[in-house]
Amino acid sequence: MEITLEQLLGARDARYARQLSLTKAWPDRTLVCVTVVLPGPVKRDARSLKVAEAAVKAVQEVLVPAYKELRDLETGYEGYFLVDGALLDVKKACCEIENEHPYGRLMDLDVLERVGETVVPVSRDRVGEQPRRCLLCDRPARECMRAHTHTFGEIVQTIDKILGFAENP
Repeated sequence: MEITLEQLLGARDARYARQLSLTKAWPDRTLVCVTVVLPGPVKRDARSLKVAEAAVKAVQEVLVPAYKELRDLETGYEGYFLVDGALLDVKKACCEIENEHPYGRLMDLDVLERVGETVVPVSRDRVGEQPRRCLLCDRPARECMRAHTHTFGEIVQTIDKILGFAENP
């Protein structure tokens, strides 16, 4: 099912509110928020569920959460994990998953830091990591997204190959 921009923005606001609530309720734990990186208006399908399942499994194996909350929404899969561990150690572990897992490039494992009355994601550079790379070329992903360097079809085709959904020739 396709979602609208309003639904996407509403989901983003609701996710931020949940992150803020969890960091307030559990100030001594580190929050990891799992989402799936998929372009286009469909945020819940076989692709996103395959990535989400792999992400949840990887996070649970590496970080052993004290609390987890999983949300399978039309606007996209969300997972919230509260773990014991230093903020930057948890970020390093999440970067390792994103870098090493076969589907890691399609996972967004945000580690959230409480700053005053807000929460902000911990950047990869704080743990010595490079920006995430484009799925199709070796440039930083943000550059390609902003410049619309690749077509939607090219991106989807690459995602399908990564996930094993591509048709065999």
